[in-house]
Amino acid sequence: MSQSSQPVGDSRPSGRPLRRSKQAGPESYDFRRPAKLARDHVRTLQIAYETFARQFSTLLTTGLRAVSHVSLASIGQQSCEEYILSLPTSTVLAMCTIEPLPGITVLEFSLGIAMVSIDHLLGGTGGDQPQRPLTEIETPLLRGLITRVLGELRYALDPIVAVNPQLIGIEYNPQFAQIGVPSDIVVVASFDMKVGLEECVATVCMPFNSIFPTLQEEQGDLVLSDAERDSRELVRRNITAGVEQAPIDVSVSFQPVLMHPADLVDLEPGDVVPLAHPTSVPLAVTAAGMTFAHAMPGSRGTRLACLVVPSPSDHAPGKPFAAASGPAPAAPTSPVSPAKGSHP
Repeated sequence: MSQSSQPVGDSRPSGRPLRRSKQAGPESYDFRRPAKLARDHVRTLQIAYETFARQFSTLLTTGLRAVSHVSLASIGQQSCEEYILSLPTSTVLAMCTIEPLPGITVLEFSLGIAMVSIDHLLGGTGGDQPQRPLTEIETPLLRGLITRVLGELRYALDPIVAVNPQLIGIEYNPQFAQIGVPSDIVVVASFDMKVGLEECVATVCMPFNSIFPTLQEEQGDLVLSDAERDSRELVRRNITAGVEQAPIDVSVSFQPVLMHPADLVDLEPGDVVPLAHPTSVPLAVTAAGMTFAHAMPGSRGTRLACLVVPSPSDHAPGKPFAAASGPAPAAPTSPVSPAKGSHP
């Protein structure tokens, strides 16, 4: 299956100044609806839809046993109303959801292609077909074919976002298709489609607000210019320097003890509160309620200090931390009572 050599891009004016030739004239630009699909976004969608076109062609050729061809023609954005008005009055619109992306996605192709495909599925030759809605016998056949096509769409979009397309209904009149608000922006991919001797232009319509955030995330993996790379590196260094110099309250504490409320009320200067913390076990170094190190108490000059030592869980048994060693104590389970009028 060959790919289309036609240029793929946004069919609407981008609003950027163009080099004008002698015959070039002014081009209209709608400032109320500026183009938002960047070139990188279009390129990402182009790769996905070209994959979909190849898979679609293979599916039709093998499933219908007829020479079929699907190739990507263009990718553009327009309003929902413009898309509906651009469709023929009688066509096939497969209404789908592609969770987790919100909104309704539409796979549209001509009624003639649908009738020819069903004729091939039933063993026919695909000759001239009547232009009418499908019967109750033909509709399940078309739904089965569309379901298989949506599986190929899922495969094509997988590099961008993992989706689960589900067919929710088929319409034959675009005016009855509830795609969205007329002013909503949609991304429309057009395909040149041929099954046997029948040809048409098929489209895949997806809500802009549904796919655009995903394309923005994908854009983060693009190759940056030297200026952009230098700018991001400068921001990273500034943030790192600011975080490294930020003051943080750090405390060195013993293990807590349990006491009765009556003992707390009767505490007086000179009372001794026994701690459950063994002298051979290091103290906890904490910040924001999280223990990140352990230390042994001491002094440096006229100030109290602590020496950071290995964590009790990482410490080799039998080796002292600073002066002695011992297992990590268990948390106290019973309240302690202070010694009244005693001195340490």
